[in-house]
Amino acid sequence: MWERSLVLSAPGKVILHGEHAVVHGKVALAVALNLRTFLRLRPCDDSRVCIHLPGVSVRRSWDISCLQDLQKGFTADFDESKSPSVEQLDTLREFAGIAAGATAPESLATLAFLYMCLAISAKYGDVPSVDILVWSELPTGAGLGSSAAYAVCLAAALLTACGAISCPLKDGESTARWTEEELTLINSWAFQGERVIHGNPSGVDNAVGTWGGALRYQSGKITPLKRVPTLRILLTNTKVPRSTKVLVAGVKEKILKFPAIMNPVLDSIDAISQECQSVLEAMPANPSPEYYPVLEELFDINQHQLNVIGVGHPSLDRLCRVTASHGLHSKLTGAGGGGCGITLLRPDTSPLAVEAAKRDLCACGFECWETNIGAPGVTLHSSSSLDAEVLQALSQS
Repeated sequence: MWERSLVLSAPGKVILHGEHAVVHGKVALAVALNLRTFLRLRPCDDSRVCIHLPGVSVRRSWDISCLQDLQKGFTADFDESKSPSVEQLDTLREFAGIAAGATAPESLATLAFLYMCLAISAKYGDVPSVDILVWSELPTGAGLGSSAAYAVCLAAALLTACGAISCPLKDGESTARWTEEELTLINSWAFQGERVIHGNPSGVDNAVGTWGGALRYQSGKITPLKRVPTLRILLTNTKVPRSTKVLVAGVKEKILKFPAIMNPVLDSIDAISQECQSVLEAMPANPSPEYYPVLEELFDINQHQLNVIGVGHPSLDRLCRVTASHGLHSKLTGAGGGGCGITLLRPDTSPLAVEAAKRDLCACGFECWETNIGAPGVTLHSSSSLDAEVLQALSQS
């Protein structure tokens, strides 16, 4: 039985540049968002596995002997390099009482937990008797990588509990991270969790959650940037729902209808991603204000391009106008058509301007967070390193 309590976290993500163009083989830059998902793992002394997800109203527990019997009944092997099989997922749905085709967050989160728990313990040891609570600063369904942060946290916690990776946090340390080899294993299992939830994910979100910083993604290849400064942003959720599938289809239709017009726009978006990568890698860890004008111009240009390809929305136009009235530069992030936008904050941006912008954005009915990007990936924490809100959330029984 795992005998030590631990707390770990993983970041969300935003797309800095390359939305939609990445579907057509262009470069996208994804960066770690320092709104995090936290997981508390405690040993359980009654031979049960417990999961509590207050954000989606899940509280479930199973007897270990039942899980072991279920595990032995599978004919297909569990492996971090293989997609979850239809048989495995159907069996787990039936076991958990989840309807076939259920897509509610609570159903998918429960299914991912069961799959990862059984798969990881099948490969690395007995099903651990643990009590897991997960709490997140990330809103669900907003394109901010909340499911990937959850999967990364689960992978790290379960691999640690099964002894597949170390517990690197030493007495007296506030935080610790795993070795590169261990992070690679965490990422592989987190990707399986993402497959349970999304079916055919790109792997970008779980990679950002694992390694943090920023990643370049192109045609299935994920490359961490050499050096990434931590940049302050406002993240704004317009709360306008949108369908990524419909927006992607709309862009494709425009490209087919006007290829001579649209393809150069995609090439220009690609050039912006690559220019932004060069700028970020040239910036120091704590950049001074003179480094920001190029990043601000790239935000402005890219936002216009995203409107041209048809993924803008009046709510996002309003967001950009509001922040521009305070001397700030914004763009949409993710699928567009509503959803979220990001606003760059220079080191010399006055606190009064930031508060005024936040006030005006909230007056529009939007939800707004002041945070940063370029955050660290999955991390172990001592209790002393956590703020009061996180500690309170994780103190739930």
